[in-house]
Amino acid sequence: MAKATITNLRKKRLIFSYAMLTPGIIVLLVFTFYPIVYGLPLAFTNYSVIEDTKWVGMANFNRMYADPDFWLALQNSLLYVICVPVIQILAILMAVLVNNKLRGVHFFRVAYFIPVVTSMVAAAIAWKWVYEEKGVLNYILQALGVIKEPVSWMALPGIALFAAMGVTVWKGLGYYMMIYLAGLQSVPVELQEAARIDGASRWRVIWSITIPLLQPFILVCTIMSVMGAVRVFDEIFVMFGPKGDPAGATLVTGVYTYKLAFIDFNFGYAATVGLIVSLMIMIFTILSFRFNRRGGMSYYE
Repeated sequence: MAKATITNLRKKRLIFSYAMLTPGIIVLLVFTFYPIVYGLPLAFTNYSVIEDTKWVGMANFNRMYADPDFWLALQNSLLYVICVPVIQILAILMAVLVNNKLRGVHFFRVAYFIPVVTSMVAAAIAWKWVYEEKGVLNYILQALGVIKEPVSWMALPGIALFAAMGVTVWKGLGYYMMIYLAGLQSVPVELQEAARIDGASRWRVIWSITIPLLQPFILVCTIMSVMGAVRVFDEIFVMFGPKGDPAGATLVTGVYTYKLAFIDFNFGYAATVGLIVSLMIMIFTILSFRFNRRGGMSYYE
């Protein structure tokens, strides 16, 4: 009788779980998986709203191979990944800081998370004002004596992309900090206290105990931030436009795909570029899971 009751309870929980998942699955099917499946054949056509659609086979891939703008956009997107370790390191340090029982720590947690809930369009517009020659950044740097003349942060090809990276770092820090904070609060306090009793310094405890136990969180956050860096669009588009000015220095794959599809109306070629970028992200994700299996509590088992 008891076994039958437990079995029925498990069935009810299973049904309830699937019922809760169903709305999310429907949304994913309609707005994510269906566009992906529908968009795959477009990569092999010359689909356009102003021309007849024809099957062109590998012609779009051959065009992409010889397209200097694609390679420039891909190069800039891969360069954008530089901001990933910066975000992750700073997010971990911020999580360690706000994980302490300090006075007013809740205020800092909220303050660090405010950029996450701020609209990227609004943030990009605000940062454009910060980066202007007569903007806040130049004013502060000149007041401190760091620079003598205003710097055109958004007009110099060698600086513009890094200026956009600064916006991405600012926007994403609070999000990843909260994930790492959740991970830190799951770390057994006994392990840290035992290490301190044995004479380990605070940084030694963080490096030898906290970081290995955070490995699953680091893996997830790294994959998410790399995907976001390669697919970056909003801040680049708002700050520099669809051509990736100045002189294509900020042209990334997301903006280039948008330009091909909605300015040049070449949806087939745009689908090809999007497909290749998606395959690159998928390969990176698989490799990350393949080489980062160890971590968490299983690390010590």
